[in-house]
Amino acid sequence: MESIVNTFSMRKILGIAALAFFLASAAVGTAADPPVPVPGKVTMVDIGAKKCVPCKMMAPILEELEKEYADRAAIVFIDVWENPDAGAKFGIKLIPTQIFYDAEGREVGRHEGFLDKASIVNELAKLGVK
Repeated sequence: MESIVNTFSMRKILGIAALAFFLASAAVGTAADPPVPVPGKVTMVDIGAKKCVPCKMMAPILEELEKEYADRAAIVFIDVWENPDAGAKFGIKLIPTQIFYDAEGREVGRHEGFLDKASIVNELAKLGVK
């Protein structure tokens, strides 16, 4: 009888732990996505992950561009491991993926893989950002 009680108690504890883990995991995916595209601004969104190697290589480039273009264009990074719904929302097949939007919010370009600063600046210039 004691082993049945211990088994029942252990299952109950494991069930509660599994539920807590599920709720904690689900909370990560429910974080509000940043507004993309940013209304009224040319927007480049980089969809990747903070732990992906090419994404890590792009991180300092994105930080520079965000500062340099602060008043003229929006540079947005979305981590698909922290926001798992973003992959489906943006139709991502691999990371990193960069999506370019014009000021009216229309997607005008997309690139998969690492993208260097000069190429990003070139794409922004094509969209009228100086």
